[in-house]
Amino acid sequence: MSTNYLPVILSGGPGSGKTTLLNELARRGYACVAEAAREIIREQIATQGDALPWKNRRRYTAIMLKRTIADFDRYREQGGLFFFDRGIPDTLAYARLIRLYLDKHSRHEALARRYVPTVFLLPPWKSIYTKDTERRQNFTTAVRTFCIMDKTYRELGYRIIVLPKDDPAGRADRLLQWIRE
Repeated sequence: MSTNYLPVILSGGPGSGKTTLLNELARRGYACVAEAAREIIREQIATQGDALPWKNRRRYTAIMLKRTIADFDRYREQGGLFFFDRGIPDTLAYARLIRLYLDKHSRHEALARRYVPTVFLLPPWKSIYTKDTERRQNFTTAVRTFCIMDKTYRELGYRIIVLPKDDPAGRADRLLQWIRE
């Protein structure tokens, strides 16, 4: 395992600009890890599976936890700076959001696999929020998700920095400035 692993989490509610920010960071040459949740939804729709947040939430959550753990471990072996679109604790927060009980093992996984101590949360942003095939939540749920993400990460001992609403380049500049500091 590499000792220079720097996994940085970008999190928050849906439709807050996380993916757009990650695309900007990737354009600048930084290694970025896509969100497992959207990938799972696309796969399940393509295969007519039921592990979807609007069908079998328990199965969807279990797959999401497994994938985020696998992503963490895969990139840990490579070492270096990685920006993650959500992390293992997001799965715990999602389970809390939908009132799904997760066993102690799930919390243990979140505590055993630590990201850098500061998590960057992107706040709800109504003017850019849109629903799509994979994002069916309304804006009120996006706000609730943000609050639960914030609470979950704090409970797990992370420091939170809320990235202000700005264009992707401005957000990336601010994020990279905080990382350098």
